[in-house]
Amino acid sequence: MKSLDDCRVLLVHDWLTGMRGGEKVLDVFCRRWPQATLYTLLHKRGSVSPTIEALPMRTSFLQWLPRVHRYYRYLLPLMPRAVGWRLPECDLVLSSSHCVAKGVQAPAAVPHVCYCYTPMRYAWHMRDAYFQRGLKGWLVDRLLSRLRDWDRRTAQGVAHFVAISATVQERIRQCYGRDSVVIHPPVDTAFYTPAPAPREDFYLVLSALAPYKRVDLAIAACAKWGRRLVVIGTGQDEKKLRRMAGPDVQFLGWQADEMLRDQLRRCRALLFPGEEDFGIVPVEAQACGAPVIAYGRGGATETVTPLREPKRGLPTGVWFEEQTAECLAEAIAEFERYEDAFDPAALRRHALQFNTHRFEREIFSYLSAVVAQKTKNAA
Repeated sequence: MKSLDDCRVLLVHDWLTGMRGGEKVLDVFCRRWPQATLYTLLHKRGSVSPTIEALPMRTSFLQWLPRVHRYYRYLLPLMPRAVGWRLPECDLVLSSSHCVAKGVQAPAAVPHVCYCYTPMRYAWHMRDAYFQRGLKGWLVDRLLSRLRDWDRRTAQGVAHFVAISATVQERIRQCYGRDSVVIHPPVDTAFYTPAPAPREDFYLVLSALAPYKRVDLAIAACAKWGRRLVVIGTGQDEKKLRRMAGPDVQFLGWQADEMLRDQLRRCRALLFPGEEDFGIVPVEAQACGAPVIAYGRGGATETVTPLREPKRGLPTGVWFEEQTAECLAEAIAEFERYEDAFDPAALRRHALQFNTHRFEREIFSYLSAVVAQKTKNAA
């Protein structure tokens, strides 16, 4: 029987334009198989880790378009066709997908395992966050209907789904009618650590400045109480957010990991107002001893232990139940009333259960079982 290290593995990832949560997962796969070929729609050179950059890559026809990394999201209708590579013989196809990567067709009799961040969010559960309704809304609806049909149909070509959270597991069941196992993504708790310096009087947002991240709620909630807010990140909503922000909001743009860690070590708490599939940033915050004030839906319900639920253990944050600035402001006020209840050591212990070694152990054990079953079936 082949060991996992001896397998010919092909990796598939949606696109490579920055080092976000999905790319941190991909980095683990690339370290395990440094000789694997990586298939991706497009690659902005230098945008991801040296480990990923070192792999031999195959891109799609989208890569030929000039400056495509600036507008690739508008090419969503072309993406299903762009994953139509003819893959060579291999022992395992491993896709890392939140958009179309899972639609790649594996060679006959080769298992395709999809590590799924979510079914295509643009087409399923976040339509209004990405597409404005209006006179052309019927065109968007028609396009998204076709994308959902394609997404559902190509899901049948995946042998095994692995979901990043129970939230995504339920979406996979609803959208694809498929079962999956949950393996939470890795968090670098060896890098994100507390510091002896005292915490300072500001709140922090670390996020892409995209509509569904709801950074606008954090700005409005902090304005209500006159609290300082530091925002780290870039994205299509940046100009809009800067216009609505007052003098107590500081935008730092994109920053290196060392700067992110420094801010997490010093902030009063992390604000996490969006509904996420999992959300690595809240776990990184807790690993640094920072409490989290999060919208009580999606992945945050699996990573943040709220106040007033002693059966869950010591609190690591506060949930707010309605995605409004008023509700977030109330959660900030509640946090400040009970701020002494948050023990940095307990926050870090909670975060350690999501560490990278745990992820490697779980995902590679699962993949070994898949390969062993394939060998058994072929015998």
